[in-house]
Amino acid sequence: MNGATATVARDLGRILEALGALMLVSVVVPVVWGEYYALPGLLLAGAIPLGIGRVLYRRFRNAEAPGRLHGMIVAATGWFSVGVFGALPFLFTAWSVELGVPMLATPSGTATLAAFTDPLNAVFESMSGFTGTGLTMTDNEAVLPRTLQWWRTFTEWIGGVGVIVLTTAILSRPGSGSLTLYESEARSEKIHPSIVSTVRTIWWIFILFTFGSILALWLAGMPIWDAINHAMTGLATGGFSITDNSIATYDSTVIDFVLLPIMLLGSIAFPVHYLILQGDLKNLYTDLQTRWVFGYMGAASALLWAFLYASGTYQTPFAALRYGLFQFVSAATCTGFQTAVDATNVALGRWPAQAQLTVVFGMFVGGAAGSTVGGIKIIRGLTLAKGIWYQITDVFYPDSALRRLEIDGRRLSEEEASREFMEAAIIVVLWAAFLIVGSFVLLVALPASAYSLPNILFEVASAQGNVGLSAGITGPESLPAVGKITFLFHMWIGRLEIIPVLVTLRTLFKRGGLYA
Repeated sequence: MNGATATVARDLGRILEALGALMLVSVVVPVVWGEYYALPGLLLAGAIPLGIGRVLYRRFRNAEAPGRLHGMIVAATGWFSVGVFGALPFLFTAWSVELGVPMLATPSGTATLAAFTDPLNAVFESMSGFTGTGLTMTDNEAVLPRTLQWWRTFTEWIGGVGVIVLTTAILSRPGSGSLTLYESEARSEKIHPSIVSTVRTIWWIFILFTFGSILALWLAGMPIWDAINHAMTGLATGGFSITDNSIATYDSTVIDFVLLPIMLLGSIAFPVHYLILQGDLKNLYTDLQTRWVFGYMGAASALLWAFLYASGTYQTPFAALRYGLFQFVSAATCTGFQTAVDATNVALGRWPAQAQLTVVFGMFVGGAAGSTVGGIKIIRGLTLAKGIWYQITDVFYPDSALRRLEIDGRRLSEEEASREFMEAAIIVVLWAAFLIVGSFVLLVALPASAYSLPNILFEVASAQGNVGLSAGITGPESLPAVGKITFLFHMWIGRLEIIPVLVTLRTLFKRGGLYA
């Protein structure tokens, strides 16, 4: 095995060790809730990645630190592996109920739980969780065992910050290798000079906000178990719920409006949170991305409200505001909680096309880089817009003029501006290209005339933006296998911003293996 492969194997082993440990820690839940039949499957599910990871790490522990290429491959293979091995609790628990566990009382199965006896459905749920997407193969989350309700929530909570960030915080040693892996997970902002100190600070902030969110939802009227799960998935902008109709189950205006700031917290960069907690409150309006989080989400929510009320979708201005504001913030923060379902009012899939496409726009842009959200990120959209204007206005200046592009307080030289503009343009073009390809696959795979083009664009954008809002396409029966595989791919590339996945696939297919 060459040096590059050894480096990837060593770091992949660390990620699998961390995953196995998370599963073993989760055994507390079936013990507390008396779901002892889930214990054997959960213990086995944790032992497998822990054992494989331990072997890989010990075998290649002396491998060289990763370079940029290796970091991208570790990120892509690590997230893919976590999605696959993270499916084991779903798969083993479902089969434990299906077949029964000797000497342990096993409840009767449900169709919802039985869906996870299919490995593809289990992998889909796991990938959706870790990537913070929230699309689900369940049709009634409320009937799932508490063990699986917790594991779905836990995968989103961990995935919101990042499995590599978690691994770096717990297992990695300081050094350039940790920085490379941190940056490969679509992050670049640092709080401290030390990357390990940075990721540990991120986790402390995340834990503090989690407890605050749990308290807020409980005081708003949510039962404590519901508050724990929805606070974790809301802050992680993941969107898994433990109820049949997501947040619409509660049909509570208070809960809807309490969740808005929780979702917005997840869409603001962690370094900004750190500065605000340090007392530097001016970052709420001086930081470019934070200003735009509130600015564009407010403006687009107002536009969506106008579409919904003018079309007669909702009968009162307040109803249009309540559902429109919540759904746009849920989409733009890439959370995926839903209040617009048939059980309470008008489902998203029955909104007018212009309203659905407004929500798609929110899923496309996302929130701030360095937060828990998906999409192309606000800073990349601003870089692209300013870069286009910079290129257009360039013809009005003489060749001898020395121009600089200013973005987020940084004055970029012509060379720097060109590089950042090109990087933003590549991501946006790739994002749009994969959105089109995925939509074409769904158009072919789904029954003719079953769903409209806006419905399909909405669903693919939701998967690729790691949002989780659904127009009714995703489900264990409604979505064919080719559609599930397509969405798995979109969730994977969306979480890593496409480039690391393409680099990994090119490395494997072009050379048949890793570069030396």
